[in-house]
Amino acid sequence: MSTQLLTLANLTFVATGMLFGCSQGANQSEPPATQEQGKLEIHANGEDFVREGFVSKDNWQISFNHVYVNLIEVTAYQSDPPFHAEANSDIKAKEKVSLDQAKTVDLAEGDESAEPVLIQKFAEVPAGKYNALSWKMVKGEDEATEAQTIVMDGTAEKDGQTIDFTIKIDKEYEYICGEFVGGERKGILKPGGSTDLELTFHLDHIFGDADASAENDINTNALGFEPLVTLAKDGKLEVEMSQLESELPANDYETLEKALVGIGHVGESHCQASTITDTKK
Repeated sequence: MSTQLLTLANLTFVATGMLFGCSQGANQSEPPATQEQGKLEIHANGEDFVREGFVSKDNWQISFNHVYVNLIEVTAYQSDPPFHAEANSDIKAKEKVSLDQAKTVDLAEGDESAEPVLIQKFAEVPAGKYNALSWKMVKGEDEATEAQTIVMDGTAEKDGQTIDFTIKIDKEYEYICGEFVGGERKGILKPGGSTDLELTFHLDHIFGDADASAENDINTNALGFEPLVTLAKDGKLEVEMSQLESELPANDYETLEKALVGIGHVGESHCQASTITDTKK
């Protein structure tokens, strides 16, 4: 039986047809009393790019004060058969655990040694292998992300020039991802045990990475920071998505749009990524 993601009111989904590699109170059905259970934590990780800073493909040293993302309907699944994003199929869920209410997290929270940000801890969920994960990023209502989906606040430096930036993104996105791929296994929950899952955000998809070759996809598909510098005034860059659309060259804006869709991963695991269009607009 196909499991479909909950639909936000007045929203329709517009699939981009793109794949990218790389869930507060819980809303979950109560398992039978005899079901063996364990603990599940779900984190959001901006990786070292966010916590430590990095150099963009065009040699801007970027550091972040805050990277806010507003999340909703974060859902972990035990899928049988396993879900593969490339197959463009549905998740076949035996069990699922999800968050319904929105939550804003700051991916830049903590120092360079900080752990990924905890989104939610579930004390009792069915044991098994959680091998699929989905979520949406939508416009927030609190002060940090009011009417925005992503807010990046930081500083960029190059050749003695400093740009203090605040970049606000109000596009909304959905990610449907398979099993975590990375240096350790995640999502395997033994009875009485604990495990964790991770939403991973790759901001180098937007800015590129000077440590990679110029021909690397991470750079050829990235906007970089230099195109944004032309929009700065007196060392400050404060822009929203509508300004970026109207003031960036069309090809640069298209590159940015594609890069933004592609920031969501599960470790290095592939995701089906799409934009969400508000039908009230």
